[in-house]
Amino acid sequence: MEWLARIREDIDSVIKRDPAAQSRLQVLVCSPGLQAVWAHRFHHWLWMRGWRLTARILSQMTRFWTGVEIHPGALLGRRLLIDHGMGVVIGETAIVGSDVTLYQGVTLGGTGSHSDHSSRKRHPTLCDGVFVGNNANILGDITIGENSRVGAGSVVLRDVPPNSTVVGVPAHIIYRNGQRVLITDPHEVKDPLSDALIALAERVEQLEAMVGRGTGEQDSFRAEDQERADYRKEVEKLRDYVSMGEGI
Repeated sequence: MEWLARIREDIDSVIKRDPAAQSRLQVLVCSPGLQAVWAHRFHHWLWMRGWRLTARILSQMTRFWTGVEIHPGALLGRRLLIDHGMGVVIGETAIVGSDVTLYQGVTLGGTGSHSDHSSRKRHPTLCDGVFVGNNANILGDITIGENSRVGAGSVVLRDVPPNSTVVGVPAHIIYRNGQRVLITDPHEVKDPLSDALIALAERVEQLEAMVGRGTGEQDSFRAEDQERADYRKEVEKLRDYVSMGEGI
């Protein structure tokens, strides 16, 4: 039967991707993330057939049992691995592709509040092969591209292209297609200090421009320094001829 094949596929996927998994029996009885995914398939089946209150009640019971909260309306792909699982939240309109890995504390959440929840996508889409580190937050109707990685503790607020690695609060790209990505424009850093960095960079550019065209002022400073040096030399010469009060 198809559902038995799916269960076998899920167990094999956990054994392949989780070094702590030692046997199929252990995965079957000791993997709360996998149990939450299996329960969600039934809850989603009820949700799509109009049994929405029942689906929500059962999903809350699963949350209590596994520590994983998956809204019955979310769409989950094949071979989803929720490792450890505690604190994982997947919102109603979230879409998760196949071969995705989520660690504990991950939130696939929405932003803001809207009166019409039924027709508006409020949660992220994770494409195939995405890896999300523990306690990362992916918020809003954004897309994480295929085979991308989200660092632990990151807050992702913008789309992430495929084959990328993002970190930070808010997250920014540090690797793409295996190549290091260097940020040269402060506008690319969308954190609370970005405005200060931009203002500082602009001020430095202004000062560099002033130094470049301020040769006249520099020449006047040099002239004053030369006058001081000449004056000191004259004072030293006078010491040989003028009594400084000795013997008084």
